[in-house]
Amino acid sequence: MEHLRKVANTIRGLAMDGVEKAKSGHPGMPMGTADFAATLFLNYLKYDPDDPSWPDRDRFVLSAGHGSMLIYSLLHLAGYNLPLEELRRFRQLGSRTPGHPEHGVTPGVETTTGPLGQGCGNAVGMAIAEAMLAARFNRDGFPVVNHRTFVLAGDGDMMEGVSHEAFSLAGHLGLNKLIVFYDFNRITIEGATDLAYSDDVRRRFEGYRWNVLEINGHDVRQIIEALDIALSETERPTLIIGHTHIAHGAPNAHDTAEAHGAPLGPEEVRAAKAALGLPPDQEFFVPDEVREVFARRREENQTRHAEWKRLFDEYRKAFPDLANAWDDAFEGRLPTDWKDRLPVFDPAKPVATRSASGTTLQALAKAVPFLVGGSADLAPSTNTYLKGFGSIARRSFTGRNFHFGVREHAMGSIMNGLSLHGGFRVFGATFCVFADYMRPAIRLAALMEQPVVYVFTHDSIFVGEDGPTHQPVEHAAALRAIPGLTVIRPADATETAAAWVAALQRTDGPTALLLTRQAVPVLDRAVSPPANLLEKGAYTLWESNPGTRPDLILMASGSEVSITLEAARRLAAEGVGSVRMVSFPSWELFEQQPEKYQISVLPRGCRRRVAVEAGISMGWERYVGPSGRVVALDRFGASGPYKELAAHFGFTVEHVIEVARSLLA
Repeated sequence: MEHLRKVANTIRGLAMDGVEKAKSGHPGMPMGTADFAATLFLNYLKYDPDDPSWPDRDRFVLSAGHGSMLIYSLLHLAGYNLPLEELRRFRQLGSRTPGHPEHGVTPGVETTTGPLGQGCGNAVGMAIAEAMLAARFNRDGFPVVNHRTFVLAGDGDMMEGVSHEAFSLAGHLGLNKLIVFYDFNRITIEGATDLAYSDDVRRRFEGYRWNVLEINGHDVRQIIEALDIALSETERPTLIIGHTHIAHGAPNAHDTAEAHGAPLGPEEVRAAKAALGLPPDQEFFVPDEVREVFARRREENQTRHAEWKRLFDEYRKAFPDLANAWDDAFEGRLPTDWKDRLPVFDPAKPVATRSASGTTLQALAKAVPFLVGGSADLAPSTNTYLKGFGSIARRSFTGRNFHFGVREHAMGSIMNGLSLHGGFRVFGATFCVFADYMRPAIRLAALMEQPVVYVFTHDSIFVGEDGPTHQPVEHAAALRAIPGLTVIRPADATETAAAWVAALQRTDGPTALLLTRQAVPVLDRAVSPPANLLEKGAYTLWESNPGTRPDLILMASGSEVSITLEAARRLAAEGVGSVRMVSFPSWELFEQQPEKYQISVLPRGCRRRVAVEAGISMGWERYVGPSGRVVALDRFGASGPYKELAAHFGFTVEHVIEVARSLLA
């Protein structure tokens, strides 16, 4: 026990010094949770610093990401590639110790946290992934998947709505390998939590069907007893409510709101170090015995890793097909013939792109065994249920369909956790207007470069009678504003299939598919360019005089392509000059193309340009230029049949022609 106390105090010293040197940060939480963290890393957590991507490692999620000096101290001591110099560079530009933990920046950081509650949802996704992989790959005598997900959450995490959504689902599913330590220190930035928060957390989580334990978070014996009980739980996730003191060990900052997010100051740091048995005037001090106990733990874990590798070698011999499927899943390796399985659509039969997406998804599910997903209680409307592949349910994880319930925010966060864990390609679906509920998780998926796919159906005012509450107008623009998110709004069924190809081929970030509720014409690809040109973001769909510079360019995305194409043909028939019509499904994909290609589609010499999209006009000015026009909707929609809405708001062939003529006058 004494060595754990010394390790915890060393972590406290490192945390104080990192924040003090940076002159910014959050020392209070790392100091308050150091006892739990030291015990977890030295007695329980399964990891290998030499191979941070070991598939069967335990996952540790610091959901309270503001306390990042805690995890940086732990990773340094545990032997990850995070030298002490990086702790000295805490919060500095270019360091591996940013203000909040960032996946891909610091080895050993499992997910990017900081926006409170997100790590909670990520951890639920990781725990689901573990259960699903175990159900798929484990065989008698070969438990190749057997790990846990540990979370450190604070009062702020517990207040955020996303944690309620995610932990409710975790209890429903019985994720017994999910263990959450709640740092219950009763302090936030503004002061004591009772200013705004008086939840009975124990009763809340018992209502979620969790195993709930309550301990003194500074008593190592109680921490060990609680973790032992949590590890023996077979039916429920476990919440350990740890009563702690923020800035534990600091004589004056102890239990103060000021200790949450500001340096303690040189005098308080010296006083705290003296009280903790650390050299008061020595920065970033690590006793030799602390390094020794972590070195021993590292050797123990490396032995466990070596044993796992031997087990998997035997597994590969006994179950070669399963081992190959494992390799495919963790490498994201798509079968060689997967594109050949895409559906073919009849140009004579208009179809909603949400329906075309559903048809495509069924074909892809048969081709890609590690493709999984679900919806926020909208599978019949979003056409995203994978037929014949079963559902994830309580203590049943062999299926491939998730029922997230009416929990969009948690769905986005859980999707990130599933993707971060490895072994799956994941999609999630809801109505486009509810992308707002998911935005924090979408933003983090982009920041972490996770290749999740969002299926956003009912993508415009043509939702119709449900009215403006359910009619997205600003959402395409809002999604396009997220760096790293590829937004695709396909024109028809053939582009929709191509959009799925683009989404699954992408491995360095998320993709959002914006799909129609209403049926739209299917372009005849026997006479139109191939739909796979969607991968270039924009392409010439039709032109009256091929090979000549256009006098007028019309462009559109999604359901507005068909009316804009008809408008282009009529204008050309009127003899207005050379007319080009551009299908423009994705700004992001277009911007990735060489400048030469971009100019070939939108020649600089043609300034008469019209863009058509049933959403706000913001952003289209970059493509129509100062002389162009945008047929758009810079207001909310209305309730009514969608064809009447089209006429009322000007999304008709006639109105597009009228606007184009105004440029030709």
